[in-house]
Amino acid sequence: MSHPHPELGPPPPLPEGALRIVALGGLGEIGRNMAVFEYEGRLLIIDCGVLFPEPDQPGIDLILPDFEYIRDRLDDVEAVVLTHGHEDHIGAVPYLLRERRDIPVVGSKLTLALIEAKLTEHRIQPSKLEVVEGERHQFGPFECEFFAVNHSIPDALAVAVRTPAGIVLHTGDFRMDQLPSDGRLTDLGGFARLGAEGVDLLMSDSTNAEVPGFVTSEREIAPVIDEVVRTAQKRVIVASFASHVHRVQQVMDAAHKHGRKVALVGRSMVRNMGIARDLGYLKVPPGLIVDSKEIETWPPEDVVLICTGSQGEPMAALSRMANRDHPIRVAEGDTVLLASSLVPGNETSVNKVINGLARWGARVVHKGNAKVHVSGHAAAGELLYLLNVTRPSNFMPVHGEWRHMRAHAKIAVLSGVPDDHIVIAEDGVVVDLLDGRAKIVGAIPAGYVYVDGTSVGDVTDYALKDRRILGEEGFISVVLVVDTANGKLAGGPEIHARGSGIDPDRLEEVIPQIEKAVEEHTADGVMDVQQIRRVVRRTVGRWVSDTYRRRPMIIPVVIEV
Repeated sequence: MSHPHPELGPPPPLPEGALRIVALGGLGEIGRNMAVFEYEGRLLIIDCGVLFPEPDQPGIDLILPDFEYIRDRLDDVEAVVLTHGHEDHIGAVPYLLRERRDIPVVGSKLTLALIEAKLTEHRIQPSKLEVVEGERHQFGPFECEFFAVNHSIPDALAVAVRTPAGIVLHTGDFRMDQLPSDGRLTDLGGFARLGAEGVDLLMSDSTNAEVPGFVTSEREIAPVIDEVVRTAQKRVIVASFASHVHRVQQVMDAAHKHGRKVALVGRSMVRNMGIARDLGYLKVPPGLIVDSKEIETWPPEDVVLICTGSQGEPMAALSRMANRDHPIRVAEGDTVLLASSLVPGNETSVNKVINGLARWGARVVHKGNAKVHVSGHAAAGELLYLLNVTRPSNFMPVHGEWRHMRAHAKIAVLSGVPDDHIVIAEDGVVVDLLDGRAKIVGAIPAGYVYVDGTSVGDVTDYALKDRRILGEEGFISVVLVVDTANGKLAGGPEIHARGSGIDPDRLEEVIPQIEKAVEEHTADGVMDVQQIRRVVRRTVGRWVSDTYRRRPMIIPVVIEV
C-alpha cells in the first residue's frame, strides 16, 4: 500500500518523557488489530491479529500487519500483550514470533492456550506469562494493569499502560453485559478507580458506536436456542464462530435438556472447544459428545451438530454441506441455526449458503428471523457510560471502520472530552502523548502483508490486480517467432484466449494487424524484444477494446531465432 497520509511526514525523534503509539492495524478496518507503544526506546505491543480477505483479494488466506516499522527493533520489544483470543487479535502472533521467537506473550489462561495451539502448528514454543484481572506486571518501563471485560469469548481483558508520560487505558474488545452467561462482569469499578486516578488517554472499541443503547444480554439468547432445539423435527445443525464458547455452551445445554447428542464438526471448532473444556470454560455433561463420523448412524431427531461456517466461508463445514460437498448431508426437515452476527462484507456468501441449505429442505434460523445472537461489542450507550466513568483527558477511538470511529468521537464530545483532545487516526499514523496532550506527529507506511499458502509478503497489490483481471476478464496469449538477423517474423503469431468470452474464430481478425505492427516496428532492423512485446500488447488490446469493450490480460511471448 502507499503511504497512509501523504500530507504527514515521517515522525520526529520521540521527545524525552513522551509515549508514542502507532497502530499497525485495526484503525479504519475491522480486524488486524495491533498497537505499538514506545517509551524511552523500549516497545510494548498490544494485540497482533489478522484481517480476513475480501472477495477482491483472490487467493489470499490472511492479511497481516506490516512489521517493517519494528523489524529493526525487535530486540526492544518487552512483550506482546493479548487482550483476548479472537483471530483478529492473536492470528498474526506466529508470524511475529518467527522474527523473534523469545518475545514474551502475555494474556489470560484461555487466550494463551488458544495461541499456544496455533504456535504448535508453526513449531514455535512461546515464552508465556499468564495474567488475571486485578494484577499488575512490569514490562521494562511499562506497567500493565489488567481488568476483566465481557466479550463473546471468555477471559477477555482490558489493559491500562502506565508510564511517566501518563496512563493509557486500552479496552480491547468489550461490552457491558450485566447478566453474562459466565457471570464475569466488565470491571466498571476498576475503570472508575482508574478514572479517579486520571486516565490520560482512552483507546476504546468502536465497532458498535453507531448502534444506539445497550447490547442485549447473552442470557436472552438461551431461551431462543432452547426453543429451536425443542421444536426441531430432525437434526439441528448450529453454525458458530469456533471461539464462541458461550454460544456453544448454550447449544450444548439445550441439546442435553432435550435428550440429544452433540457432535463438533470442523478442525478449529474441535480444537478450540477441546481447549475450553480442558480448562473448565466449557461444561460438558458426560456422554453428551459423540464423534462426528458416527453421527449419520444416530436417529436425526437425537442429534445436534455444531460446526464452523457462519460467515459463508467457502471451505467451512456449513458451506460444504450446502454444496453437497461434505460427508454430512443436509436433508428435508433439518434445522440449521446461524448463531452469529453477520460480518460486514459477508452478506452475499452467507445468503448463498442459506439458499443452498433451503434448497435441500432445511429450515434456516438466523439473526434476520430470530434473536439467536448478540454482539460482543459495546453499543453507543455503553461507550458513553465508559467515557463518563473514566473521564479521559484525551480520547482515541480504535477497532473500527472510519464511520465507527467518527461516531465514537461524537460520543466522546458529548461526554465532555474537548474536540481538540480527540485523535482520530488510522493505520500508520503516529500519536505522541506528551505533557497531558495526545497529538498526531507523523505517519509511517503500514500496508497489508498478504499470506498466500506458505508465502508471506510475496504477493503484492500489483499481483492482486493481475489476479482480479484474470478472474474478471480472462487472458489472451500471443506467441510469435522473430528472426534476430533481420527482425522479420519467422513464425506465428499464434493467438489463444481463455476466460475472455471472445469467439476463437474471430481471433483470426487480429493476426494481420499484429503482423503489420511488428513489421513496421522492425523495418529498420532494430531488434528490441521488450518493444515488440509492447507493440503486440497494444495492438491486441486496441482490437479487443474496440470489438468487445473488454480488457483481458494480454501476454505476448516473443521467441528469438
